[in-house]
Amino acid sequence: MSITFYDPFRNVRALQNEINRLFERDVDGDSSMLASWPLRVDILETEEQVVIRADVPGMEQKDIKVNVDNGRLSISGERNFADEERREDYHRVERAYGRFSRTFQLPGTTHVEGIQAKYANGVLEVTLPKREEAKPRQIEVAVQ
Repeated sequence: MSITFYDPFRNVRALQNEINRLFERDVDGDSSMLASWPLRVDILETEEQVVIRADVPGMEQKDIKVNVDNGRLSISGERNFADEERREDYHRVERAYGRFSRTFQLPGTTHVEGIQAKYANGVLEVTLPKREEAKPRQIEVAVQ
């Protein structure tokens, strides 16, 4: 006879994990396949600016949209499956396709008119410059 420990929350944790996975993706109504994919980003802050780098491999610049509205920065787009007519010939499709979107609250220190975005080698880089008054400055102490 062996002793087993009862974990009353085991099923709750499993349910929570399943719900979390569902909210990471969206179902495309046309094909009933999981269509959305999470946009992964790195955010870096320096004294001069905040930089957001997002991996969007295999995309064309025209398919990526960066918008600023009401204190929010939105990055969105869509990556289409290129070989749609031969889709049934594929044994495995692991790369994500479909729509993606991510929204960030802009810091109050952002100089909105100076925001720039560039795309190279599958990485989108959005630069949010800081307003001059938000940049750190050193004050000289006067000797009397």
